[in-house]
Amino acid sequence: MKQILALTALAIGIFLLSQIGFSQKTSDLKSTKQHTMDTTDTTNPHNRIIYFAGGCFWGTEHFFKQVRGVTSTEVGYANGDTENPSYTEVCTGNTGFAETVKVNYDPAVIDLKLLIDLFFKTIDPTTLNKQGNDVGTQYRTGIYYTNTADIPVIEERLSELKKQYHAEIVVEVEPLYNYYDAETYHQKYLDKNPGGYCHIGPSLFEIARKANPAPAATYKKADKETLKKTLTPLQYEVTQHNATERPFSNEYDQEFREGIYVDITTGEPLFISTDKFDAGCGWPAFSKPISENLIEEISDNSHGMRRIEVRSKTGDAHLGHVFEDGPVDKGGLRYCINSASLKFIPKEKMKEAGYEKYIQLLDKK
Repeated sequence: MKQILALTALAIGIFLLSQIGFSQKTSDLKSTKQHTMDTTDTTNPHNRIIYFAGGCFWGTEHFFKQVRGVTSTEVGYANGDTENPSYTEVCTGNTGFAETVKVNYDPAVIDLKLLIDLFFKTIDPTTLNKQGNDVGTQYRTGIYYTNTADIPVIEERLSELKKQYHAEIVVEVEPLYNYYDAETYHQKYLDKNPGGYCHIGPSLFEIARKANPAPAATYKKADKETLKKTLTPLQYEVTQHNATERPFSNEYDQEFREGIYVDITTGEPLFISTDKFDAGCGWPAFSKPISENLIEEISDNSHGMRRIEVRSKTGDAHLGHVFEDGPVDKGGLRYCINSASLKFIPKEKMKEAGYEKYIQLLDKK
């Protein structure tokens, strides 16, 4: 009996020590991550970042990508107690992580106040650990900041929100102390799966698109007759009839000078040279557009293939397709674009051509 008691005591001691070690590890993880979070978009120091947890991240991500001034979105897991969690692990509700959307935005185009107000439209701020049909701590609502200058804005908008409800507001506001991007499957999920599950109604996506209207449009879509006169036959077939130019023998496949690539039909900037790379596919390849708001990504099942077509948003011109086989260090995407859909303006001619404000994007890279 003593031997059994001794073994039992030993087992309890080991368990307690392991728990102390785990708690210390978790504490260390939180404090370390809190000090390593970036406060700005590393690809553009002028941009800012805010993190929103609003239930299932598929719908929240798709909502924010519609907003003018949001330059990119990403889904991931925030403020949990483990390292490198998987979706399966987060769904157990035992990791402490919340499904979260990382929102990069240009403060010169949209302010944090409007982003927060839009976020509140997508959630029920009075339900704890539940949004729509999704229940669990991973579906809690929250705003996570990386810059303390954001706190007064967040608190002021929360104060206004509380005036609209009798029930307690349970949206948590915390500094971001850790964040892990979610698996590729979950990134841009509703772009890849139109009609897929979403707890946010379609009407809200329309609200997002109209929430921050642009000033009088600088770039306009031309009519078909004008395009026939201004474009070459190849440019017209590619942009208007979704044709594909021949690989390796097009104008910009091996163009690597500094500069900007604009929509051949409208002149609107779409890509910059810094994001261009040689994919060996025979067409110009970019890791990302200047802003996700400049393009439309549409499911394309033509020719017996399942692809994502890329079109210019203003000109509605066919540009090419986007694939998930790009350089990992650049985000993993490859925007495979027809040269015939683009016009290249070298850096030294950008000011003269009216693209001076985009030169800073090249200089900051």
